[in-house]
Amino acid sequence: MPLFEYRARSPQGQLVNGRLEAVSRDTVASQLIDGGITPLVIERVADSALPMIRLQHWLGGSKVEIQELVMFARQMYTITKAGIPLIAAIRGLEASMQHHLMKKALMEIADGLETGMELSAAMGRHPNVFDDLFIGIVSIGESSGRLEEAFDQLSEYLERDMETARRIKSALRYPGFVAVALAVAIVIINIWVIPAFGTMFARFNAELPLTTRILLGTSDLFVNFWPFMLMVLIAVIFGLRHYMGTPQGKVHWGRLKLRLPVVGDIINRGSMARYSRSFALMMRSGVPLPQALGLCAQIIDNPHLGAKIQEIRAGVERGESLLQTHAASQMFSPLVLQMIGVGEESGSVDDLLRDVAEFYEREVDYDLKSLSDKIEPLLIVVMAGFVLILALGIFLPMWGMYAIQT
Repeated sequence: MPLFEYRARSPQGQLVNGRLEAVSRDTVASQLIDGGITPLVIERVADSALPMIRLQHWLGGSKVEIQELVMFARQMYTITKAGIPLIAAIRGLEASMQHHLMKKALMEIADGLETGMELSAAMGRHPNVFDDLFIGIVSIGESSGRLEEAFDQLSEYLERDMETARRIKSALRYPGFVAVALAVAIVIINIWVIPAFGTMFARFNAELPLTTRILLGTSDLFVNFWPFMLMVLIAVIFGLRHYMGTPQGKVHWGRLKLRLPVVGDIINRGSMARYSRSFALMMRSGVPLPQALGLCAQIIDNPHLGAKIQEIRAGVERGESLLQTHAASQMFSPLVLQMIGVGEESGSVDDLLRDVAEFYEREVDYDLKSLSDKIEPLLIVVMAGFVLILALGIFLPMWGMYAIQT
């Protein structure tokens, strides 16, 4: 289908640009006008430019960033609260959207609404953009007549989730940079530095200590077998990626992440905060308890914990209480279990779960602030050990040769 570029004005008079796939210019103009947008210029994209556009779309990624979803949820809250018709509103958002996947999804959602489809059902046709939680909350908002509240809750939830992920990435950036720099230094030293010393030691025919022989052997491995080592490394990376893409691999990796030194506890608390906030959000929106637990199991970022949440759901369906099922999962501390029990008895589980989420988020904040202080000593020990082995391997034989000559 041909691709058209357009320039138009929004209902507020702002200039917007975009691209649309359509049969003709008239079809593009009709879609824009239906969305309340006044087209100014509509031009067909040349066929020779399509490969580059597709390449740009591919480089743009195959996933909509959480920032885009936060802005979309906020805009939809404002739109639904103001009483603007959904089709016209989504057409307007689609015209001003920059991300190609989000733009295409909104265009197809508007098309679905025009055929009489519900908003949640139209969103459900785009699982690469909207997850089960997003669609489930929108569906509850539609059925209860409180769609604006659903989008308000979603924007708040997504923003908190985004901030937590951003803090974790920020805290791990420095240790990650040091680890990469250390790996590059090891490769450079083994390929260019140690062979030069090996040639000098061979010229003097000196007896070399064990540390030096190990360094020379490792260097020979890098120099002579680097293509084989590179192929093995690539094969291991692809093999691990394939394994972690399988259901069993995802569960194993999820379990391993929670056992990592230093960061494992932070990952666990972050996941528990996300689960508690998601569960509270769905209960406050009126989602049935088993369905809410099933959605939480699907959206949590750890399949190992997701399997445990499914066990909680099975226990609830058998008639067990939330306190019993959560205690059996061994995911929560006694304090959190006590809060869940009080909430269940008082009928305010959603409020108590929100307090649980804030409790975990405060712990994550504290741990992230002290993460660098915990990781830096480990990095210093690793780097000191590397420098010590390198120094002993190079300087011990040099001192031996100097002693022989003197």
